[in-house]
Amino acid sequence: ILKIEGVERIETVGKEFNPNLMEGIKTVAGDENKVIEELRSGFKMGDQVLRPAQVAVGSAKQNQKEIN
Repeated sequence: ILKIEGVERIETVGKEFNPNLMEGIKTVAGDENKVIEELRSGFKMGDQVLRPAQVAVGSAKQNQKEIN
């Protein structure tokens, strides 16, 4: 029903972090500024964000901490 009304799920995993569509909840080891995990789905209708997606974002600093 929501899709018929124009509501779309925000695609996140593997995408570049976009603060206009996503809320970064935590950083994890992974590619810098790439979404590693989606913690809560987000939705938009046209250009308007109804609920930002909550995501875990990759960080090179986290990679270094794991090596040390």
